This record gives sequence, C-alpha cells and structure tokens, in this order.
Amino acid sequence: MASATWIGRPALNLIRALQGAQSRRRARFENRAIRGITLLREWLSTQQRRLLDSYDYFEVVGCDSGKSYRIQHGVCQNVLELDADGRPRMGWCFIPEGNLVPGDVMLAQKIALETDEWGALAIAKQFLVPPLPPNTAATT
Repeated sequence: MASATWIGRPALNLIRALQGAQSRRRARFENRAIRGITLLREWLSTQQRRLLDSYDYFEVVGCDSGKSYRIQHGVCQNVLELDADGRPRMGWCFIPEGNLVPGDVMLAQKIALETDEWGALAIAKQFLVPPLPPNTAATT
C-alpha cells in the first residue's frame, strides 16, 4: 500500500503541475490577444473601429491601386479584395512571420496594404471567395 501511495502522489503532483502550467500559458496568450486588439484599435480610424466592433472586420484602401480590402478578424485567409460595390471578389493570404495573435497580424496586414500594397500582394497567396447572392453585400 505504501508503494501505491508513493507512486500515486508524484503522478498526482505532476498532473497538477502540468495543469497549472497550461493555465498560466492560456492566461499569457489571452493577455497577448487583448494587447494585440488594443494596439490594433489604436491604429484604426473611427469608421474602421466601428466596423470592427459591429462586424468583426474593417476596410482599408491599398496605397498603390486604390482598391478596397476587408480585413477580417483572424490570422490567415482573412483579407478580401472588394469590388466597386463592396462585395468580396478575391481573397488574399499573407501573414507576418512569428507566432502572433490576431490583432498583431491584422495590424501588420493593414500597414502592409496601406504602405506597400504591391509588395504585400507579391508574396500573398490568392484564394477564391464564394460569390454572394444579389443584394447581400455588407454596406459600410
């Protein structure tokens, strides 16, 4: 019986230690995510913040072509090129290097499109977006 207690107690202590480490890691990520969104919001215009709060995306204008892009909350496949009516016509996937939270990725995408649109699109991967039925495009 003593050996079972001796083996069980270290295993239980290890499980508790792992759970504690996992909980601390989750809290650090949540704090990083909050800081990322806070920083992003500081860089957005009033209209962009309104869109982000209401629809979980915001729109930017490319510096080279003047095209409009919608940046949705996320870290990949979250940039949509919009047509003249504000409907998605093409998707673009480009992300900065590193293990970044969504707010940091979205801010990098915003800055890239507003300061070096062609450079960003040169490294981006295109993806098709399904066409929306008539009269369902979001208005901004």
